[in-house]
Amino acid sequence: MSLLGTVPDQRAIIQVEQLSQILITRLNKTIILDNVTYYVPQGSLFAITGPSGSGKSTLLNMMTGIDRPSSGRILFAGQELRTMRENALARWRGRHVGIVFQFFQLIPTLTALENVLLALELGGGGGEKRAKWRERALQCLDMAQVSSFANRLPGELSGGEQQRVAIARSLANDPPVIVADEPTGNLDSRTAHEVFETLTELTHHGKTVIYVTHDRALAAQASAGIQLLDGRIVNRSHAQATIDESSTKEATR
Repeated sequence: MSLLGTVPDQRAIIQVEQLSQILITRLNKTIILDNVTYYVPQGSLFAITGPSGSGKSTLLNMMTGIDRPSSGRILFAGQELRTMRENALARWRGRHVGIVFQFFQLIPTLTALENVLLALELGGGGGEKRAKWRERALQCLDMAQVSSFANRLPGELSGGEQQRVAIARSLANDPPVIVADEPTGNLDSRTAHEVFETLTELTHHGKTVIYVTHDRALAAQASAGIQLLDGRIVNRSHAQATIDESSTKEATR
């Protein structure tokens, strides 16, 4: 399979161009990401795979603006993230990206509904007036199939139910992109596939879902994706993904 390409898909919501992340200390130089270029089609279920230490989580942090690259750029709907200051970037992230963590990260003293309401508070309400926030939160819980647990605390829920609440929270401000870092990594196989189905359904609501996974079965369900090895793209699946020729030669040696 060829990894070469030059022209981004015009439907791409995210463009990652010649992205590198290098950590330099007095004794070492560590290359985390090495000249990575690819495009995420809008509305896709996009998988990022690869072994531990290949740069997956670092790449995800770059795409959400949590970390900044050493070089290269990321364009989100045409807007370059690197040009934004930290405060502006935090506000942007609250409106444009919903994040789902492996270990849920729910506030244990808040109910499922209150966890989603808090996300609305922090993200500015997703364009909704405050009087509509409760209705919006309940809609999000319903989309994640946990509306019946709205008044339960996280400790009263199973792992799969907690992750569904976390998915509902990620939808609170109606972001166009949902990013999930090993969202099923803390769940048993059956529950993992049920939770993944919930994520998949979000693409039918117009969301672009980007997820990191070690699970080959879940990765195979992606509509597009890339595989990383030692910070480089070494494979792609139905993705508008590119890698420059010199990096391809090195990665296939």
